[in-house]
Amino acid sequence: MTDPQSPAPGDGSVPPPPPGYSTNPPPAPAYGQPPSYGQPPQEAYGQPQYAPAPQAPYGAPASATIPGRTMGIVAFILSFFVQLIALILGIVALVQSRKAGHKNGWALAAIIISAVLMVVGVILFFAIFIPLITFGTEAFQACQAVGFEGTVTVRGLPVECSDINR
Repeated sequence: MTDPQSPAPGDGSVPPPPPGYSTNPPPAPAYGQPPSYGQPPQEAYGQPQYAPAPQAPYGAPASATIPGRTMGIVAFILSFFVQLIALILGIVALVQSRKAGHKNGWALAAIIISAVLMVVGVILFFAIFIPLITFGTEAFQACQAVGFEGTVTVRGLPVECSDINR
């Protein structure tokens, strides 16, 4: 007996494939990609796959530099010695950083420190140097009144009139 589903040998006809079966092989995967067989790719052990971070070219810094940061650090250091220059550099560095959308704590600190030290310097000038200058004027006038001879007392301090230049 012959099976009605399969043709007799030597008939020359090929039976049709079962449903869902393709006689064409799947296309070859691209270089570096796993073959896909109709299923989505599975991640190994359930861990997400991340692309590696882009590498900086050889000799370049690993992180992007913030505009004005170096100038802010220089301004910070100078703020203890040369306040006016530090104030100007700090403002320029802060403006550069803000235009780029970054914060620059070094520049801000340089601006604050240099401004405070400039105010302290002005106060010290008026508190120390102005009285010293006026002391010399008072001593000169007191010695002039006695004819530049002897010793006079100015603000509780003895002043030798022979030491004062006419």
